Amino acid sequence: MTILSLATLDRVPPAVARPAYDPRSVGTGIVHLGIGAFHRAHQAIYTDDALAQKGGAWGICGVSLRSPDVRDRMTPQDGLYTAVEKSPAGMQRRIIGSVREVLFLSTERKMVDARLADRATKIVTLTVTEKGYCHDPATGRLNIDHPDIVHDLVQLHEPASVVGLLVSALEARRHDGAGPLTIICCDNLPHNGRVLRGLVATFTQARDGALAAWIEKNTSFPSTMVDRIVPATTAADISDNDAALGMHDAAPVVFEPFKQWVIEDAFVTPRPGWEVSGAEFVADVVPFEAMKLRLLNASHSAFAYLGFLAGHEYIYQVAAQPDFVAFMRRFMNEEVTPTLQIPAGIDVGAYRDALVRRFANPALPHRTQQIAMDGSQKLPQRLLATARDNLAAGRPMPLLALAIAGWMRYVAGRDEAGRAIKVDDPLAAQFAAIADAHRDDPPGLARALFGVRAIFGDDLVRDPRFSEPVTGWLAALHAEGAARTVASAVASAAVNSVSRNH
Repeated sequence: MTILSLATLDRVPPAVARPAYDPRSVGTGIVHLGIGAFHRAHQAIYTDDALAQKGGAWGICGVSLRSPDVRDRMTPQDGLYTAVEKSPAGMQRRIIGSVREVLFLSTERKMVDARLADRATKIVTLTVTEKGYCHDPATGRLNIDHPDIVHDLVQLHEPASVVGLLVSALEARRHDGAGPLTIICCDNLPHNGRVLRGLVATFTQARDGALAAWIEKNTSFPSTMVDRIVPATTAADISDNDAALGMHDAAPVVFEPFKQWVIEDAFVTPRPGWEVSGAEFVADVVPFEAMKLRLLNASHSAFAYLGFLAGHEYIYQVAAQPDFVAFMRRFMNEEVTPTLQIPAGIDVGAYRDALVRRFANPALPHRTQQIAMDGSQKLPQRLLATARDNLAAGRPMPLLALAIAGWMRYVAGRDEAGRAIKVDDPLAAQFAAIADAHRDDPPGLARALFGVRAIFGDDLVRDPRFSEPVTGWLAALHAEGAARTVASAVASAAVNSVSRNH
C-alpha cells in the first residue's frame, strides 16, 4: 500500500484536511522530549494551527526517549500523521505537518544534542510522564540518589535522565553562545514549571555553580496545564484510518474533541502563535491545574482502579454505571470543589458536567489499566493534595478515601477473581513484596503501603481521619468487591449529606 508522506500528500482524499502550509519550508524551532500520542494529539496540533495562521520557524523535532517505535513509524512518512477526532457524532481527520523530524535518543544522541544546542531552537517541550523526572512525588524535589541522577552527575556527556539531558543542553548552549531557552513541562505535575526549574537547579548546583547562575538568567520554565483525553492507538484505528486515507499511516492518533492548554506567560524566547488554536496565556496557571488534576485526573484514577476491579476494561464502560457516575459527581462536588480556587469566568458546575460526558464517550475506548499505570507518581497530586486540604478544613472525604483504597487493592496485584494484575509502576516490585507479606490482611496491607514515604510522606499516616477510612474501605473492597462497595459508599455519602444539611 502507498505510504503517507510528503510525496503522497496530494493524494489524500479531499474529506481529510491537509496542512495549510508547505511542511517542507518550515524550519525547526522546537524540540519535544517524549513524542508519544498525547503530544501529537495536543501540542503538535496547536503548533500546526499556529504555523497555518501565523507562520514562523516552529517545526518540531520530536525525540523518542525509550523506544525507536515512533521514530520508525514517522520517519518514512516525513513526520506526517493523521489526527483523528472521535465523538459520538462521528469523526474528523486531518494530516498534521508540524513534526518535521523524529529522533531516537539512544541511537541518535549526537543529533539530539545538536538540536538542543542549536541557536535556532528556542523552545523545549516535554511529555515524559511523572516518573520521567527522577523526583520524589511526595515533595517534588530531585531524588539525588536516583541511579540516573547519580550517573549524570558524574557523566553528563551522555545523560541517562531527562534532567541531565536538559542540563547538558544548557551547558552546551552556554559554551556555544546559542542564547536563551524556554523549557515547557506539559506533564501532570502540580506547579510543573516551578518543579522542573527546581530539579534543574538542584542538579546544576550539585555540579557547576557558574552554570546554575547562567541558567537562572537565560532559561524560563513556564508552568502549564494540558487537557485532552488520548487513548492508545489500536491496530483497528490504524486499519480504519488506512481505509479512509486510501494509503497507510503507521502513526495516527485518536482523541476527543475537547482540548485545553493554559500556559504561564513567562517566555525568555519568541514563541509560536498557539493562541490561534485556543491556548490561553495567563499570569498564574495554578487554579487551572488544580481544577484539572483534582477533578479530571483524580476522577480518572478513581475510575481506573475501582472500575478495573469491578471488571471494566474501558473508562466509558465505568461511566455507564449509575453508581460510579454518582460516585464521581459526589466526589467532585463535595470533596474536591471546596478545595479549589475557581479561575475567574469558569463555570465549575458546567466543567464537572462536561467531565462526566467526556468519560462516557464510547468512541474513545480508553483502557482502565492505561490510566492506572504509574500510580505511585500520580497519587500525591491527584488525590493526596486534596486529602490534606480537606483534613486542614475538617471536611470528611469518604469517597476520596475509597479511591485510595482502590489503588491499594489494585497494586496488591490480584483482582477479585484471584487473577494476577500486571502492575505497571516504578515501585511495582516494592508493592509486590508488601502484598506477599500481607495476603488476606487488609489492615496490614494498608499500614505497609502508608509506610511508602515517597507517596504518602510522614503526615497522613499519623492522622486517623485519613488512615482509618482508607483502611476500612480496603477491607470492604476485599470482602464485598468494588461494585458493591462503590454502591454502599454512594448511598452512605447521600445519607450523611442529608444529615449535615439538616
